[in-house]
Amino acid sequence: MNIAEIDTLDWRKGDGLLPAIVQDATSGQVLMLGFVNAESLRQTLESGRVTFFSRSKNRLWTKGETSGNFLHVVAVSADCDRDSLLITARPDGPTCHTGTKSCFGDEIGTDATSVAFLSRLEAVLAQRIAERPEGSYTARLWSEGTTRMAQKVGEEGVEVALAAVTQEDDRLVSESADLLYHLTLLLKNRGLSLAKVVGELEQRHRSKP
Repeated sequence: MNIAEIDTLDWRKGDGLLPAIVQDATSGQVLMLGFVNAESLRQTLESGRVTFFSRSKNRLWTKGETSGNFLHVVAVSADCDRDSLLITARPDGPTCHTGTKSCFGDEIGTDATSVAFLSRLEAVLAQRIAERPEGSYTARLWSEGTTRMAQKVGEEGVEVALAAVTQEDDRLVSESADLLYHLTLLLKNRGLSLAKVVGELEQRHRSKP
C-alpha cells in the first residue's frame, strides 16, 4: 500500500478508524492488534514505523516511542472489504509491554513459527562468524573453508539416511537437525540463504500442473 491508497479505504464503517493486525514478517507470528486513522496510517507509511491512533490517549502513538521496541514496516495490505489492515513488520524487540514477543503470548506456536526459527539460526551463525567467540564450533568450521563445510554436509546426509533405515525417530530428527545446521552454514559461505532454497521449491511448485 502507498499513501495514494489511503483515501480508498473504508473509513466510514469504523468512524474513521480501522483495525490493524501486525504480523512478524519473518516468523508470521501475530504480534498485536491496534487501530489507525488516516493520519496515523500516513505516518506509518512515511516513517516506516508502525503508528497507531490511541483511543485511550486520543492521539497518535508510535509503537516503541517509549520502549524503543519499534515495529519496522515491511508491507501494509488492506482486506477485501478495505476496512481492516494487515501490517507485516520487523520488531526491534518484544512487542508486548509484558516482555513477550507477541501481545497474545509466546506460548501460541504454529508450524510456520517453528520453521521460521531457521531465519534466527542464520542470524546466530552470522554473529558467530563476525565475533569468532572462543570455542565456537561455527567459527572454527567457517575458518576451515568451503571444502570442509561441504564435506560435513555430505557426512550428515549419510547419517540422516542411516538413521532413517536403522534407528528410532528421535535419532532421525537429531541427525536431520545436524544436516540443516551444516547446510545453512554452507549456503551462507556461498552468499546464499535458506530463503533462496525455499524460493526454488516455490517456483517448482508453481510450474507444476
